[in-house]
Amino acid sequence: MKIRIVAAGGKMPGWVQEGYAEYAKRLPRELALEMVETPLGNRGQKSSPALIEKARQKEGEAMLAALGQRDHVVALDVQGKPWSTEQLSQQLQSWQMLGENVSLLIGGPDGLSADCLGRARQRWSLSPLTLPHPLVRVLLAEQIYRAWSLLAGHPYHK
Repeated sequence: MKIRIVAAGGKMPGWVQEGYAEYAKRLPRELALEMVETPLGNRGQKSSPALIEKARQKEGEAMLAALGQRDHVVALDVQGKPWSTEQLSQQLQSWQMLGENVSLLIGGPDGLSADCLGRARQRWSLSPLTLPHPLVRVLLAEQIYRAWSLLAGHPYHK
């Protein structure tokens, strides 16, 4: 199974790339983690609501194009369901049993498009806090590793 993190935006600071890479390399081959970056839509400093929506739609189109037809899609959304580490490990186990790749969608500064939310089978809220997008990438990689370690019986999750 492959878990793909599809994130709007690129050119992350070194600490983000290093943090993500550290946890991605710890996962076994049968649970490969892949980062797919898609371009951000154009926004000005004083963007109108219409321009913001157009940018979100463009981001959504690029994200949807990065998905496989059979991917199990999970939208990272503040209105989604919060999962504990144990619940995430149960989700990971059920995703593995599906036999499909999983794509986790991280929207741009204004969130995910309606089309992305509509394509998602699940919505996951990492926190009610507003988290910086670079940090979310590292946090996701670490939590996926932690959930896998729990399933594998490793002590890392404690």
